[in-house]
Amino acid sequence: MDMQDGLLRIDSFLAVTIGILVLFVGKRINSRVRLFQDLSIPDPVTGGLLFSVLFALFYLIFGLVVELELRARDVLLVYFFTTIGINARAADLLAGGRPFVILLLITLGFMFAQNLTGIAVAGLFDLPAAVGVVGGTVSLIGGHGTTIAWAPTIAEQQGIANAMEIGIASATFGLILASLMGGPIARFLITRHGLTPSPAQAGENEQKYSRDDIQEIGLSEQQQAAGVTHMDFLAAMLAIHVAIILGYVLNGIIGEFGLKLPLFVTCLFAGILLTNLVPTRLYRALGIGWPTRTPAIALIADVALGTFLAMSLMSMQLWTLIDLAAPIFTILAAQFALAVVVTILVLFPLLGRDYDAAVVAAGFGGVTLGSTPTAMANMATVTQRYGASHRAFIIVPLVSAFFIDLANALIIPFFLRTFA
Repeated sequence: MDMQDGLLRIDSFLAVTIGILVLFVGKRINSRVRLFQDLSIPDPVTGGLLFSVLFALFYLIFGLVVELELRARDVLLVYFFTTIGINARAADLLAGGRPFVILLLITLGFMFAQNLTGIAVAGLFDLPAAVGVVGGTVSLIGGHGTTIAWAPTIAEQQGIANAMEIGIASATFGLILASLMGGPIARFLITRHGLTPSPAQAGENEQKYSRDDIQEIGLSEQQQAAGVTHMDFLAAMLAIHVAIILGYVLNGIIGEFGLKLPLFVTCLFAGILLTNLVPTRLYRALGIGWPTRTPAIALIADVALGTFLAMSLMSMQLWTLIDLAAPIFTILAAQFALAVVVTILVLFPLLGRDYDAAVVAAGFGGVTLGSTPTAMANMATVTQRYGASHRAFIIVPLVSAFFIDLANALIIPFFLRTFA
């Protein structure tokens, strides 16, 4: 930790420590506020937003800027997506074929609608169309990473000097909206249609609990009571590390062909490959079982995702967004309304109006307004309350973590050429 000229820098170790504290604070608040429970607000969202407000008050009252080192946060993201890959079984991938295609097509169509909405609202404030694109797929579906990548180009080519500030502000508030909308939408759909999870597959009832009932993220009360041994934990960690090593190798190979993908995407695919292509007897030769859908994997996924999201939200510098409030809030209000309408009236019916569709609906807000981790946190909170949905945890990250980035790389320049 270092403080100089009104800037307090917090290193990775302390940042993770504070992130864990944020998780406990969020869980404590959610346990006391029934409304947050009913709306299925994730614990890291509640705690993270509270701490970001506290850091903003430090700045406004004392002129102190709190800056967090977030390298450890990015490692947690890799761990989390690797667990999702390890949990992906071929049967679920095949079963998710049609819903996956539907979700992909809806998401691609939404990206066009999102940019058109941003451009229309920007026009109401006599702002260039490029501002609407920045308030569209650049910052919302694209998130902070896409904003940082595209803002300098837009600033230079379109003459939008504050493109970075607009994009970061939109991405930040979009993340907040995404964190708050998923749970309420899922609860509305589940209660209105009386939805329940699919029954466990036959033939697996000999276990204390079926693997099809195990959450991808977090443990049920029954699983907590059964416990996770230290060897279960180590076996899961070994599998995760093997998948991450393979993910590094895949990332390097893909990079040689000129295609740049985030490391967590290739680690996700590495987990899928190891789960479905390597014979089970090879793992048993080591004296361990491959930990697909085990409580240990679910526990690690919960820790990694919760801490990642808590650190992301608590590190937001809210005071930097005040000057851009009017146009940004108007654009975000329109984008929020669009996301809700498409989720309830288009996505949910086309996906079959079942429980899996409701869980995907919870994640869709995270995909379209925030980030993939936000989508996963929304779905995790819903499934921990209502029951597992393996299909949702397969198709949502495949669409949001891979295809969206590829599509956005084509859609953003198209809109800039056509409308700007």
